[in-house]
Amino acid sequence: MRVITTIKEMQELILQQKSQGKTVGFVPTMGFLHEGHLTLLNRARQENDIVVLSIFVNPLQFGPKEDYAEYPRDFERDRALAESEMVDFLFYPSVEEMYPTDLSVRVTVQERTDVLCGSSRPGHFDGVATVITKFFNIIMPTRAYFGKKDAQQVAVIEGLISDFNIPVNLVAVDIVRENDGLAKSSRNVNLLPNERKEAPVLYQSLQVAAGAIDEGERDPNKLIHLIREEIGKESSGVIDYVQIYSYPQLKPLEKLEGTIIIALAVKFTKVRLIDNFITKID
Repeated sequence: MRVITTIKEMQELILQQKSQGKTVGFVPTMGFLHEGHLTLLNRARQENDIVVLSIFVNPLQFGPKEDYAEYPRDFERDRALAESEMVDFLFYPSVEEMYPTDLSVRVTVQERTDVLCGSSRPGHFDGVATVITKFFNIIMPTRAYFGKKDAQQVAVIEGLISDFNIPVNLVAVDIVRENDGLAKSSRNVNLLPNERKEAPVLYQSLQVAAGAIDEGERDPNKLIHLIREEIGKESSGVIDYVQIYSYPQLKPLEKLEGTIIIALAVKFTKVRLIDNFITKID
């Protein structure tokens, strides 16, 4: 595995690989890798000749009151995990390398951002879309891999690729969970011990909603009530939101039909957790 820290070297290496007809699988991360990331890398390894992993904590997607400085970082651990997953190139640029000057152009996301996490994080997805656009131009992947845990991010990137005709295939990979159902996340380490015991209720509440759908429930408001009730009974966390939309359009629904997402966010003492359930209703 080769660690690359400059854009110029990364582009030159990728152009060299692509000139030989090789396919490139790309997994963008902010580091502190967990099993969810490793699942993406494994999928990329299976489907491509070359695998590129990026580690970059992107300041553009953090708000003024968010945890940029506290975001967990452990490069040596990440490097070892990347090697174990047979990554070919680990792209590890500095902030100065990615943003040497103030940007004269940024990507502004017009749709799919005024709900879910986007409603309380203005500008967050502009930062995501801007850095992903840069990465797509630097790494020029055949396929890019994203986890469905950040389903709103997947929806935004799907729109970015479609609207700008970017020649990359988006591969959305299912959520990876702990044995008790908690979605794996770099932020789980910030849960207090009692909160870690309570956190699986997020997934349990989504399962309750899925069961109600299987039994014929089609009223979004009734499902939202069920989820809120379940979380309230089993957790000291504060519910940020429970919302149901069409997916990936993220439009409101009066009645469940087509592909939908049920998404939620719960705030604990030091961390805010998200989870979701995507399903197609005939």
